[in-house]
Amino acid sequence: MVTGLGWYGVDTLRSNVATAGGLALGGGKDGAVDILLVGTDSRTDAHGNPLSEDELASLRAGDDVASNTDTIVLIRVPNDGHSATAISIPRDSYVDVPGIGKSKINAAYGATKETKRMELVEAGESDEDADQQSTEDGRKALIGAVADLTGVTVDHYAEVGLLGFVLLTNAVGGVDVCLNNAVDEWRSGANFPAGEQTLDGSNALSFVRQRHDLPRGDLDRIVRQQVFMASLVSKVLSAKTLSNPGKLSQLADAITRSVVLDSDWDLLDFARNLQNLAGGQVRFETIPVTDLAGETDDGESVVRVDPDTVQTFVAGLAGKKEDKKDDSIDPQTVTVDVANDSGVEGLASRVSSALSEQGYVEGEVGNNSGATVPHSAVLASSAKDSGAKAVAKALGGLPVESDSGTPDGTVKVLLAGDYSGPGSLSAPASTTAASQSTGTSTEQVSPPINAGQNGPKCVN
Repeated sequence: MVTGLGWYGVDTLRSNVATAGGLALGGGKDGAVDILLVGTDSRTDAHGNPLSEDELASLRAGDDVASNTDTIVLIRVPNDGHSATAISIPRDSYVDVPGIGKSKINAAYGATKETKRMELVEAGESDEDADQQSTEDGRKALIGAVADLTGVTVDHYAEVGLLGFVLLTNAVGGVDVCLNNAVDEWRSGANFPAGEQTLDGSNALSFVRQRHDLPRGDLDRIVRQQVFMASLVSKVLSAKTLSNPGKLSQLADAITRSVVLDSDWDLLDFARNLQNLAGGQVRFETIPVTDLAGETDDGESVVRVDPDTVQTFVAGLAGKKEDKKDDSIDPQTVTVDVANDSGVEGLASRVSSALSEQGYVEGEVGNNSGATVPHSAVLASSAKDSGAKAVAKALGGLPVESDSGTPDGTVKVLLAGDYSGPGSLSAPASTTAASQSTGTSTEQVSPPINAGQNGPKCVN
């Protein structure tokens, strides 16, 4: 009976979900299934139906009708289905857009759609047909821009409107987040205290849309979106959601109402490939950038990116976990303390985050309280400690030294001014390989975020 109900639910979802065809997806063999997830400012549902007055009010997004794609995420799922990496692309990334030329990537969809829509209306097409055809062209332009930037073949496409954030959040019973400081920002409707809290749909939308009054504006909004998605993924993959027929039904209803998928996507086959996926094997990263405060010749503010660097970075993610992990030890058995003696603010936190992303247990993180150290090193109760050797290797080959004061099962990383491994400004954890390969100077937008971390990560 349970199996029958499960098949009925999948079949119903597959029959009722909105689809988009003619997007020229797939065909590439790059070691992973690549999914383009797009968040739009649509004021309609996935089937083009206008939202009710109550639903529009819950969005807190004003009355302007737009086709902006301010959330652009490329999800790489290696062919073995055991892990996934969601890669955020800043909306102001200055890239080549098919049919437009150099432009911010978030303009690819909307600008292409509006240009094509006007052409079709002037040619005598009905407003409905013009909107449908131009929307397809907008999607194809965005897919092409992402493919050109990242070097991957996009296999599947998923589009979520503003209503989707509300419905999906409510379907799982709210999403847990954590703020470093209280916020009160009227444009987005974000009004939250500091600390951990569970947000319902409308508040969740305000949380992920806020960019004003944040230290880094859109970049902090990207981090907000990543921690929200990490918390949502963790909750969806938990037994409490997957074993609850009521929540599954509500989740399916939310997807049917608010998500558009490409017409060639076999959801059941994809679900089978992900059967071994766990929350701890989903991580969120951001593409490397060369200039967070770039300008065009016309003075427009943009985020500059180097396609070669981005492509090297993205290509490495299909096997990134296996490349960095030392199979001789289980990272979860090693607690890592990190002490900063380099004079570089925040270095210990970034290095600790890079190690946590590989599965090591975070220990004490802060500034060095002992004598000044002449060079960076990894300390352990024995210089032959396998955990210490694995950590040293992960940080670029640091020396391992014995320290009788370090307990078994714990290693201590001392960071001096000579440190240049993952987490350093000269070699960010997410972009080291790409930077060394291309020689391009890159900047770290944010450390990786793991969906399996204990509790929500506190952010601005």
